[in-house]
Amino acid sequence: MFTGLVAERGTVRTAERGEGGLRLEVTTPLAAELATGDSVAVNGVCLTAAWAEAGAFSAYVMAETVRRSSLGALSAGDEVNLELPLRAGDRLGGHVVQGHVDGVGEIESVEGEGPARVVRVCAAPELLRYVVEKGSIAVDGASLTVASVDGDGFAVSLIPETLERTTLGAAAPGRPVNLEVDVLAKHVEKLLIPTAEVRA
Repeated sequence: MFTGLVAERGTVRTAERGEGGLRLEVTTPLAAELATGDSVAVNGVCLTAAWAEAGAFSAYVMAETVRRSSLGALSAGDEVNLELPLRAGDRLGGHVVQGHVDGVGEIESVEGEGPARVVRVCAAPELLRYVVEKGSIAVDGASLTVASVDGDGFAVSLIPETLERTTLGAAAPGRPVNLEVDVLAKHVEKLLIPTAEVRA
């Protein structure tokens, strides 16, 4: 489990594609805290470290993850958001993030607003049904608050700390981003739909 508080930006060293998916090597100081088999979130996707050394780690991205996320488009030199799993006893500063990406959105616009930037993201209706104003959403692994939402997408406001710490500081229109909606909304829907069907 993660919180959506990005700890570090890493750099893709290699991205080797095969029939069954993708093998990534990422350079980052955070690799010193990883061991083989540990979980790490890469742009919001929970991956398992295949090996780790002082300055880098590798992970395999299976075909299903390539289909559902933007990781398949990564190449050497790309920066990625990284987060290590939440430890028992740590503060939950963001929101509950599983690292199970629900789909890919696309940045529609980026506008300055004082020291912050307002980023609008287009997303599919099947994702937007779980997005609510002032609710939480993970965008490329970063826990953000929804500023507004409509039938085509939603907007988030990025504070200077987020702009500096994450790859969203370089966000531009047309860029794909991984989206994970609030898992609580999905559970509530699953619990309520059978009840509504019975009453109907």
